[in-house]
Amino acid sequence: MNQVISKDGTVIAFDQSGEGPALILVGGAFQHRAIDPRTAQLAALLAQHFTVFHYDRRGRGDSSDTQPYAVEREVEDLAALIKEAGGQAAVFGMSSGGVLALEAAKSGLAITKLALYEPPFNSGDATARQASENYTRQLTALLTEGRRGDAVALAMTTWGAPAEAIAGMRQTPIWSLFESVAPTLAYDNAIMGDGSVPTERLASITVPTLVIVGGASPAFMQNAAQVVAHTLPNAKLRTLEDQTHDVAPGVLAPVLEKFFAA
Repeated sequence: MNQVISKDGTVIAFDQSGEGPALILVGGAFQHRAIDPRTAQLAALLAQHFTVFHYDRRGRGDSSDTQPYAVEREVEDLAALIKEAGGQAAVFGMSSGGVLALEAAKSGLAITKLALYEPPFNSGDATARQASENYTRQLTALLTEGRRGDAVALAMTTWGAPAEAIAGMRQTPIWSLFESVAPTLAYDNAIMGDGSVPTERLASITVPTLVIVGGASPAFMQNAAQVVAHTLPNAKLRTLEDQTHDVAPGVLAPVLEKFFAA
């Protein structure tokens, strides 16, 4: 395990593997090295072609945290990793991690290329905005009351997990790992804003970008990917047939390798 120190003193832990151009992997909600074997598998595959940085976002795993939270602090974490990587890097962002990567690109970090898998924007209509407001209010209340397990269950339910599956997971050892990073659900929620695609912000991001979506993912995910790809000035859209939000590393890795190596 390696570490860098972010601008505000937060310790950011990461694994580094492989040789070649630098590539940083940015996880989505919950994801960190202790709980996320899929990204570890992806890192191992990509390390055949790149120097891969797989890190724990602040407040997760072996990384520390500093309050108060702001999205800008996570952009600074990425800046510290890019500096460690030699001053520039390609970036892959998964889910809300992709939205964080877009914020980093918007802020002017030295990102050479950017790939996003299913940034989870909603339709932006009145119903979606109301659902986002309700989720924010409930999540804030649960975290304020210290009800981490219920906050985790709320997030999973909101994202479509069946109640019976969540009830079963609460009886397993892995549940404590989810609870350990429950406060960072508020971080991802802040990154997502009201959940709609921030078209005006995206329109100024000129980094070459590949937006990827699973062909078996829900319609709103596919619509969001299409809007993001259309809005970014220098982006392409790629659909991975039969894949969902839980994309298979063996399917994703060759697509990323081809894009980042071109």
